[in-house]
Amino acid sequence: MSKLLLITPPFTQLNTPYPATAYLKGFLNTKNIESFQLDLGIEVILELFSEDKLTLIFNSAKNLPNLSENSGRVLSLQHEYLKTISAVISFLQGKSPTLARQICARNFLPEASRFQQLDDVSWAFGEMGLQDQAKHFCTLYLEDLSDFIIENIDPHFGFSRYAERLGRCANQFDEMHHELQKKLTFIDEITRNILIRHIENQKPDLVCLSVPFPGNLYSSFRCAQFIKANYPEIKTAMGGGFPNTELRDLKDPRVFEYFDYITLDDGELPIELLAKNSDTFKRTFLLENGQVVYKNDSTLSDYKFKDTGTPDYTDLMLDQYISVIEIANPMHSLWSDGRWNKLTMAHGCYWGKCTFCDISLDYIKVYEPLAAKIIVDRMVELIEKTGETGFHFVDEAAPPALMKEVALEILRRRLVLSWWTNIRFEKSFTADLCKLLKASGCIAVSGGLEVASDRLLDLIQKGVTVSQVAQVTNHFSESGIMVHAYFMYGYPTQTVQETIDSLDMVRQLFALNLIQSGFWHQFAMTAHSPVGLDPEAFGVMPEIKDIGFANNDINFKDKTNINHDKFSFGLKKSLYNYMHGIGFDFPLQNWFDFKIPQSTVARNYIENSLILPISFKLNPSQRVVWLGGFPTVKRLTKKKKNFQYEVINLKIHTKLEVLDMTLDAPAGDWLLTKIEALSDLNQKILLGHLKNDYETSFENFELFWFSKELLKLREVMVVV
Repeated sequence: MSKLLLITPPFTQLNTPYPATAYLKGFLNTKNIESFQLDLGIEVILELFSEDKLTLIFNSAKNLPNLSENSGRVLSLQHEYLKTISAVISFLQGKSPTLARQICARNFLPEASRFQQLDDVSWAFGEMGLQDQAKHFCTLYLEDLSDFIIENIDPHFGFSRYAERLGRCANQFDEMHHELQKKLTFIDEITRNILIRHIENQKPDLVCLSVPFPGNLYSSFRCAQFIKANYPEIKTAMGGGFPNTELRDLKDPRVFEYFDYITLDDGELPIELLAKNSDTFKRTFLLENGQVVYKNDSTLSDYKFKDTGTPDYTDLMLDQYISVIEIANPMHSLWSDGRWNKLTMAHGCYWGKCTFCDISLDYIKVYEPLAAKIIVDRMVELIEKTGETGFHFVDEAAPPALMKEVALEILRRRLVLSWWTNIRFEKSFTADLCKLLKASGCIAVSGGLEVASDRLLDLIQKGVTVSQVAQVTNHFSESGIMVHAYFMYGYPTQTVQETIDSLDMVRQLFALNLIQSGFWHQFAMTAHSPVGLDPEAFGVMPEIKDIGFANNDINFKDKTNINHDKFSFGLKKSLYNYMHGIGFDFPLQNWFDFKIPQSTVARNYIENSLILPISFKLNPSQRVVWLGGFPTVKRLTKKKKNFQYEVINLKIHTKLEVLDMTLDAPAGDWLLTKIEALSDLNQKILLGHLKNDYETSFENFELFWFSKELLKLREVMVVV
């Protein structure tokens, strides 16, 4: 049985580990296969941004000719950078919170070009707290140093990617192979030295490099190259998101000068077979007789998602990650600030129809949800092991029904935690469900509105309309859950008019505070999406290239011949302003330096979408859940003419207000007994049960349920 070293190569995130190796280690634990994992990215970053390495960087740059004005400033302030770098990293690791006041005083950190934007966006700080503001200043400080490194030391560097260009659209291996023959860069040398320490300490038989993105690819090859040259007895394997989507048509044998194996899709069984030195393989590329072969000859079936174990973050330096804040985008701050335990509610996507998505691949196509109890069991286990109570569910789209059950399970166990995930903006997210999710600790959701055009949403097969998205985002926002939306432009057959109308829809959504964060991206055709598999049906003409290495993003021409690139700056500029609450009344033309058509969208289209008739229909199969405390009760006697009767006054204290209601005593007493039962989440009480029970003693449950007094309780009594 082999011992495994699981590596995430530089770079992904600064604030939290990418979860792939933790998922794999959790599975290997269930098979008693020994493994050790490391995030080379954070280890390289911490060494790079240290006094010793910055000293070397500054010394290397001293004799460079033609330094830019900004680099000259950074170099002249090197003593200040060397003095403060350790303190900044410590602060961003959460270890020196008292330093925030010094940082915010603006006379502690050296400042170069990145700080020049502060005068332009100082209004964006709003009521940002001292700690967050200090994190932002420290982020700018690190970005100044990053700019210096890119300009003078290593042009490949980036905080969340390294040599990303080499991994993008690399249909042939030539450029990557050529780059790998060059002398090691400064960052390569740091990576190599850290890798040596771990190999010498762990003495693995198999090194598995998980490559989620193009920005991890070059460094993964550098690691494998070093291992092959210096530890030829160690086998190397690559898996992860990049090979899963990009390397399915791999043909170039030179790749296997670096790697022994490249595995596709779910990695559990392929890696288990490699660890056990099996003579059969699961979805694995290797080299035989100088030729690349794909082997999938194992008769074993993939493991069910529920049997893959709880992700295990052991070995990772969880207390060393750094939180940075870029204030331009609230959702992106969730990505970069704070450490999140990453979990998945369901493998694959329950919808699986969007025509721009890789729905032909297993990571989307094979849908397999976990039971809510298992999910929350894993949350509890991770809290115990990591000490962190924040969770990011990395689902393609978390299923609403499962989210509801997870929320109920969290509330049942009285857990205090925070979580967020990706969703589809579908009608299942009612106002009541959103209140339940919020009560369980849900703080944010992200989802794709894509093109805010019903024609194009239908072509995309998104399964939603713009009006429906408005209603759902309203439910989330009203409940206090932040909403981030992804917007798309340049979808096949999209007209200029539809792009402008889509922007107007986005403007209205932000103006009404239905969404708080967003991101525009241009449509990219991928080889494994319905558009990529049948481009003619979508009116696009792909550029056919010979594939020897990577194959995913495909260049194409849209038969409309519209240059969608030119809209990028205006769309992103308008969005930046909308996210900060300004520019809603500006003409859309103001965002562009070329002529655009007038919007054809009604001025109040989104607002009118929220005006819906009140439904007085009951769904007897829905569950009723009490989210409040027990009411205080006061009994009163009232007189009407010569008739005397008793009423009950109920006061329910919520976190923010007091709900006050008065009911006839018999109905009030009935309600009190039900509140007690509904508060016990171990009991499942359906709306139909309440109706039947009520009507054994009274008449017309609907008249009672939809009465003015009962409707006051909808803040604390939800129907889901």
